[in-house]
Amino acid sequence: MSQRLKNKIITKEARIAVIGLGYVGLPLATAFAQKGFNVLGIDTDAQRVSRIKDLKSYITDVPSVLLKRVITSKKFDVSTDFSLLKQVDVVIICVPTPLKRKYTPDISFILSAVRSITKYLHKDMLVILESTTYPGTTEELIKPELEKSRLKTGKDIYIAFSPERIDPGNKNFAVTEIPKVVGGVTKTCVELTGLLYSKIIKQVHQVSSCRSAEMTKLIENSFRIVNIGWINEIAQMCHALNIDVWEVIDAAKTKPFGFMPFYPGLGVGGHCIPEDPLYLYWKAKHYDFSCKFIKLAADTNAHMPSYAVSRIKTLLGKSFKNAKVLVLGVTYKKDVKDLRKSPAIKLIELLKKQVKVDYYDPLIPFVKLEGLDLKAIDLTAVNIKKYQVVVVAVDHTDVNYDLIFKNARLIFDTRNIYKNKTDSKIEKL
Repeated sequence: MSQRLKNKIITKEARIAVIGLGYVGLPLATAFAQKGFNVLGIDTDAQRVSRIKDLKSYITDVPSVLLKRVITSKKFDVSTDFSLLKQVDVVIICVPTPLKRKYTPDISFILSAVRSITKYLHKDMLVILESTTYPGTTEELIKPELEKSRLKTGKDIYIAFSPERIDPGNKNFAVTEIPKVVGGVTKTCVELTGLLYSKIIKQVHQVSSCRSAEMTKLIENSFRIVNIGWINEIAQMCHALNIDVWEVIDAAKTKPFGFMPFYPGLGVGGHCIPEDPLYLYWKAKHYDFSCKFIKLAADTNAHMPSYAVSRIKTLLGKSFKNAKVLVLGVTYKKDVKDLRKSPAIKLIELLKKQVKVDYYDPLIPFVKLEGLDLKAIDLTAVNIKKYQVVVVAVDHTDVNYDLIFKNARLIFDTRNIYKNKTDSKIEKL
């Protein structure tokens, strides 16, 4: 092990760079800065960098007051200049990994970051990838790219993978409260990485390889997508059988073992659940293995907005053709200001092809993406009465649901907000 780098980590003299200041990178960077490390945040988005320098956070989990504290303390700085990597000891990559068509992972952001690092790589540098990707990425792509510098992994430089486990908006589990899995190319790589994360995270779990760490992230998210897809199918089945799926779930979860509740909805959103399992689906195909559960679950979840439209059509009957629909909530998740892959947006897109649609969301004053250009309505009694149906798409906390109940003609509740009300104008998913 590099005793020099080890000592710098122990004494918090190691300088850390975090590449990618999004929902993963910014919370991680500020967490290290709060613990006394000197942290450099690097992002290619000049607007992001400018906002941070102006002490204005764009991430829910990093309040502006926290940004101000770590920046004024001189523990955190940001830049678009990759040449500053010459001055750091640790580089953590937190860039996006979207999907291309046909479920193919797009690792161009990872490769771009690694190539930038290679230009300024030096002896005793630790490089950690946190971006979710398919098993084999770290050793098959990152290691050869970094070793073009002629520095050898495990001897001159150290390479590891540690999957991000950020849950945006989760007040119970901040980044420092979630156990960290780490895997390295060599034993020394994983030991240095574990030592580093132990400075900000209570529990660090080491695995035998980068591939195991990469697979850990994918199995976590595949567990979610499969179970959500399954309960969405159960919801459709229960409706066909005239059974309240929400009542059934509440009954089933009284069992103290062997059951974990998942809840139906319009599908899945954000980056992790809709996309990450499909990296595994794609990789497995290269080994002639078909991930049937992942593909089926992804297709089931993707179908939920269309299913919701069909339910709304049935509810309104002939009046659907000239209906006005109000959608409550457009974010992908409750109480989180994030529109990434939001199934509520997909619902609006589908409805707009057939009827007039408006929306209300306490977190999103306007929507301009994917061909949509909408402004949130004011949630008043007069406005609510204008719509033939109100669709509860997202169960935000800061919404006056009583006002909606009193004034709506019909409510299609996809989130079981009105579980304690029995009224003919409420239709549950």
